[in-house]
Amino acid sequence: MNRIAARSVVGALRHGRNFNHYISTAPVTTRPLDAADYLNRQNGTAFGSFYSRRMMSSVTPSIQTQPPEEKDQKESSAADAKKGNDGVVVSNYWGISRPKITREDGTEWPWNCFMPWETYEADVSIDLSKHHVPKTFLDKFAFRTVKLLRVPTDIFFQRRYGCRAMMLETVAAVPGMVGGMLLHLRSLRKFEHSGGWIKALLEEAENERMHLMTMVELVKPVWYERLMVLTVQGVFFNAFFVLYVISPKLAHRIVGYLEEEAIHSYTEFLKDIDDGKIENVPAPAIAIDYWRLPKDASLKDVITVIRADEAHHRDVNHFASDIHFQGKKLKEAPAPIGYR
Repeated sequence: MNRIAARSVVGALRHGRNFNHYISTAPVTTRPLDAADYLNRQNGTAFGSFYSRRMMSSVTPSIQTQPPEEKDQKESSAADAKKGNDGVVVSNYWGISRPKITREDGTEWPWNCFMPWETYEADVSIDLSKHHVPKTFLDKFAFRTVKLLRVPTDIFFQRRYGCRAMMLETVAAVPGMVGGMLLHLRSLRKFEHSGGWIKALLEEAENERMHLMTMVELVKPVWYERLMVLTVQGVFFNAFFVLYVISPKLAHRIVGYLEEEAIHSYTEFLKDIDDGKIENVPAPAIAIDYWRLPKDASLKDVITVIRADEAHHRDVNHFASDIHFQGKKLKEAPAPIGYR
């Protein structure tokens, strides 16, 4: 060992360099050559064969490698910090996080698709028998169109009201979105307010979508029903878009009559439940939280509140059509925000 130290001092003096800060009387330790040592050796900053398999104990601690177990522990901690409760890696670079939300009983809120302040108790006392009597040509055209559309639905689904309701909701959620979107674009083009109708129609679309999410929990669609949904939605969206651009009053009148047919379908659904033809199964958890139903709610309770929602949508769309028939714009009448 003394021979190695003496050889290092002689080499330093011969080349005019000062390596005193590398010399130590501490014992020499051995370790494998790491990447930093290899680069230093290639650059000529290490002294000769001394770095072949050895190093001085006075090396700066900052370049010492971490123990493998400590390194693995830090990496696992960093990975865990990026994971949510469900194990999905989520980036927190933007600092976006949802505050902790709980139910009234203190339990954690399980849904991301809607929040507690968006839930409500449906008004089931609404008049279900109201009907807009068609008088004008457009009214009669809208009424006959809806009746005509019902024929293939009755033939295909017959009394399978669960599947019928699922298909109905995929269509019923389109008009509110189309109307709200077009009013939104009109508001941007003309620099004018919508009178709250954008929000009212988007509320309707969201409510209908929640109907669908509930029905999917009850009725598991098969492949050909999913294919039918794609086809019907593609056709209906484009057709209703063009119709709303051409005549909003006709578009809203058709939706009003569609909602009347929905009320009829859900009424028949409830009759089959009462007659025992359809099992009155427990209500899905999503329906219990969305409509604030009791914990022991059943399928009948769910269909009852959905039918009440459809009656409110019927009123909103017939009201919107009446505004247009009077020669006014929707923004001139107060929008029924929260009317459901």
